[in-house]
Amino acid sequence: MEWESSDSRSLLRRHLLEFLIDSAQQLLVRPIVKYTALSFFADRFFPSVSRSRKNNLFDEAKCERNFWLPNPLTESNLQLFALVSIWVSSKLHETRPLSVKSLKSLGDMLISDQCFTTRDFAMAVSVVLCNFDYFLCVDQIIIFLTETDYKLPLLHGSNVTQFDIGASQIAFIFLEELLMQFRELSKVGSLVSLEVCMEIMDLLYETEQTSMLFSSPHALAASILVAAYFFMVPKQQWEFPLLPWGSVSSTAFLTAYMFTR
Repeated sequence: MEWESSDSRSLLRRHLLEFLIDSAQQLLVRPIVKYTALSFFADRFFPSVSRSRKNNLFDEAKCERNFWLPNPLTESNLQLFALVSIWVSSKLHETRPLSVKSLKSLGDMLISDQCFTTRDFAMAVSVVLCNFDYFLCVDQIIIFLTETDYKLPLLHGSNVTQFDIGASQIAFIFLEELLMQFRELSKVGSLVSLEVCMEIMDLLYETEQTSMLFSSPHALAASILVAAYFFMVPKQQWEFPLLPWGSVSSTAFLTAYMFTR
């Protein structure tokens, strides 16, 4: 698929995010794994690729493997990076992360016009990590690939920083926290389901509204919760409680209200 216009780029992005969401569902990963992968791919990797495709995609000083990136960068190749985003996310959040074999098997089934090897997946990880603008030397990338099954759970501790690739600022994390606060403060909070919130978040990612409306994951999470409130709570029970969101709450409330009109 060509990238020559903004419309074609948006269509390609939507196809890729639908592919990522479907892949996450087939792999039966937890929501936090899915939404971390979406954030990695949709908010960081794909925009960077879009901005840089006319020039050299990666700075050789940051990543020695930039020569590996497929050229031309087709939809199939980008689907590989979507799967790798799920893989990286699972290594960050799971004590038993997805195996590369499971990713390859799914890729063989879903990507019909190209067959990727396990080495392709390993190389794609280094490309994705380098593109996150975090300097990772080759030794660190090798550690990530070969020893993460028992090392990456330590990421939840405060002393491990060499693999900090920004996985803590994920809208889904803040959404769960806000929904919990909502239910503690109001009885109608029980009417708002996390599943509906996730469906709204999927829709916002697919339609590119996450980047157009909000740059803050806190604001995005708040707006999704308010939108779900309008969808699920009967109108006669509308009495949205005051939550400790600071200035985010009023903006989120108004934007979500307009979104649901």
